[in-house]
Amino acid sequence: MTELVKYIAQMIVNHPDKVSVTSRDVGRAIVIELHVDPEDMGKVIGKQGRIAKAIRSVVKAATLKDKKKYIVEIR
Repeated sequence: MTELVKYIAQMIVNHPDKVSVTSRDVGRAIVIELHVDPEDMGKVIGKQGRIAKAIRSVVKAATLKDKKKYIVEIR
């Protein structure tokens, strides 16, 4: 799932080489942390958080069959 989030973020930002994604398991959930260049933070979040919400929706749709919950955090 981290590859999907990284691919989406790299297509949006101006500095795709500075995109990194990590994941960690916390009980019943898996937290996916997306790190981008500070200049690209606005592009990843989008107006009123629309891009961030869309990324979270794609991850949720891709993991419907998994029993774990996936949480995307943008840092």
